[in-house]
Order: sequence, then structure tokens, then C-alpha cells
Amino acid sequence: MGRWRPGRRTCHNAGQARIGGWLGPAAGPARRLARPGGWPGPTEPHRTRPNMGDPLRVLRLLHTADVHLGARHKDLGEVAAAQRERQFTAFQATVNLALDEKVDLFLVAGDLFDSNTQPRRSVERVAAELKRLALASVRTVILPGTHDVYDRASIYRAYDLAALAGVSADSGLIVVLTPDRPEADFPVLDATVYGRPFATKRAPNSPLAGFRAGDGDKRTWRIGVVHGALLIPDKTDHDEVVFTNDEVAHSGLDYLALGHWHSSQQGRAGRVTYAYAGAPEPIALDQDRAGKVLLVTLDKAPNGARTVKVDSRQVGRTRFEKVDLDAISIASQPAFIEQLRGRADPDVVLDVRITGVRPDELDLDIDEIEAALAPQFLKIRVRDASTPALSEGLLPPADTILGAFIRDVEGRIAELEADQKAVEAAELRDALRLGRLLLTGHEVTL
Repeated sequence: MGRWRPGRRTCHNAGQARIGGWLGPAAGPARRLARPGGWPGPTEPHRTRPNMGDPLRVLRLLHTADVHLGARHKDLGEVAAAQRERQFTAFQATVNLALDEKVDLFLVAGDLFDSNTQPRRSVERVAAELKRLALASVRTVILPGTHDVYDRASIYRAYDLAALAGVSADSGLIVVLTPDRPEADFPVLDATVYGRPFATKRAPNSPLAGFRAGDGDKRTWRIGVVHGALLIPDKTDHDEVVFTNDEVAHSGLDYLALGHWHSSQQGRAGRVTYAYAGAPEPIALDQDRAGKVLLVTLDKAPNGARTVKVDSRQVGRTRFEKVDLDAISIASQPAFIEQLRGRADPDVVLDVRITGVRPDELDLDIDEIEAALAPQFLKIRVRDASTPALSEGLLPPADTILGAFIRDVEGRIAELEADQKAVEAAELRDALRLGRLLLTGHEVTL
């Protein structure tokens, strides 16, 4: 395959940007903030160049991905709607951060939307946020992902985000990469953003196959954007979109903005710095490094040396906490509820697992525990993974009902555990616990 060649240019005039009907300067010692209605706003300080022929030596961008706006969150039940609103709030916070930091580019590395089926009002909310960036001359580049894939039913075909934001199509201020438009060139930033979106959820090949941003490319900064999984043998081989470390190393990029993995992480392949931004608002229990976006600074020294600095910033509110508690440490159900109540936080999804050997006298009702604690958390889940104890000390005589019961059941438990039938053995352990209680005169709650 040959070199990935440039597609249609997205900014036709290197010195100008158009928005809301006003044509004003987009480079130089200061740039104008365009305002609706065709009138210019106040000037905004911006990094300068000695003259317009010099390359922009410092480029700043904000990298986000996997926003998953409109996610159903069926596992969260009645708090699903609240979590969807939290995700949008995190997206707003991301835009606020980009404006506060005066970045040049705003990159979305896939899955801005959770699916291609979204109500118009939700898309309009997103367009309103993108308009805020455009008014500050921050250019936005969006790559479709695997949830909002660029197929025939794509949300990006159904809605024109630039038009909804009041931005002209040829301004280059809001660009959605497509198979027909796989890259965005920004002469005013001396940068090109390369992507290779697919028209199907499962890619026919690696998005970096045969790609290299060669030395002949005229822009100083070469930024890639990919939504997919870095190949990890026997782990990510069968993901919808997969690329390799070697492909990253040979890409010739300065920075590769990645999406698809919801936990933030970064690395280096050859001379290429790459990073997964992670989801700006966590959406699953295993995403302990989510809730962040990345601020990336690319700098070129006078001697030609390039540096890429990646800083993570927190924007999400939701936290997922996992707690393992040994059953032997739980005195009673009321005491257990009070213990967990000490962790109360409306921003926390708490996943509690009871482990160890459970005393016969410990009587817990999981539904009651969750109901009692529900108002104190965004979501709480309690799972009893503890094991009823086998009998300790001297057993009752074999000719008694209790003695015969214990010997018979414990023998069957030993056989099941030897055959590695854990589920059946656990059920019999619980039957043994209940039987011991009943046969010794205790009341039992079933």
C-alpha cells in the first residue's frame, strides 16, 4: 500500500476563518473571536510567529474520546438518566477546559455518541458546545468510532454538526472525518490531522496499514487519530479495529490520539507518542482510570528537536469503588449497613463483595441492604461471595440426626469440590449451614 495521501483541504485560506457570516483574521499577533450576527468580538491573545512564513512551533490540543453521549446504562436502572446527564456535563467541562487553556485543536477520537440513534435535541446540545469552541477559533476534529460508526445510518450523515453550530462548511472549524475525507489540513496551525474511519463497525484492516506521514509532507505537525485497540496477543486480537505497535512506530506522526479503551493511558512507539484519553465520565465498574481528558503540547525547539507533553485533567464526577469485606468482620446486618453508610457519596457507584467464611449466625438480606443504602450512593451493589463454614471440632455422634446429616452433606461437598464443581458445592455448603441451624433449634430466614 502506498503512503496515505492527503484528501480535501478543510481550510481554503490560511489567513482567514469564516463563522456566522463574518470573515476575520485567524492568525497573526492576535486572532478575533467571531460572534453571531456577523460582528467581531474582542481580540484574544495568541502565540505569535516572527513572520507568517515561519512554522507554528508550539501546538496545543485537547484530546478526548469515548464520551458515549446518550448511553442507555441498563445496568444502572433508575439512575441511568442521571448518569447520562453526568456524561454531558463532563463533555461541557471538557469544552470549558479547552477554552480556558486556549488550545488550538479539539480532538474527539471516536464514540462521541453511544449509538447512531439519538434524538435531534441531543445532537443540538452537542452542536451548541462545538459552537462555543468555534467562536473562540478552536478547531474541532471528530472521528466516528465503533458505536457511532460511519455507516449508512450514521448520525453524522443524518445531522450536519457544523450547520447546527452555525459554522460554514468551508471554515474548517468543525470537521468530521469520513472515508471520503480522511484528514483535515490546517495551514494556519501548520498541522494536519490524519484519520482513517471505516464505513463498517468491524474494520477490514488496520487503520494504520500502509500509512506513513512522510518527510515530504509540508506541515510541521502531524497528528493521527484512531479509534481501535492496540494489539495485545490473545487479548485484543478479535476487537473490531486493531493496529500494532510497529505500525504506530512507523507512522511518522508526532502524536497519535486514541479512543476505544475507557481508561486513560499513554505510551511511546519509536518516536511516536500515543495516548488513550479514556472516557471523560466512567461508564463501567472496571474503568478506574476514566474521568479524564488529555492536554497535549507539541513543541519544536530552534534546533529542530520535537517534544510532546501529555497532561491528564479530571473532568468526570462519577467514581467507581470496589470493596471486599470478610464475612467474619460483619457482626450483623444493621452493623454492616452502618459500616457501608460511612462511605456515603452521591458521586460513587459502590460495588461491595462479601468474601471469606460466613458464620452460621450471620443473617444478611442483600435486597434489604441495597434498599437501605440506595439514597446515599449513585448506585450500590452488594454481592455475597462468602462460603458457609464446614463443621468444626467434634461432630455429634453418627447415630444422631444432626451427626448423620453433617457427615452425609460434608462427604458430598468434598466429592463435588474434588470434581471442581464449585457451584454445586457452594449450594450444599449453604444447605449444611441452614441444616445445622434448624437441627440445633435456631430460627432460619429463607
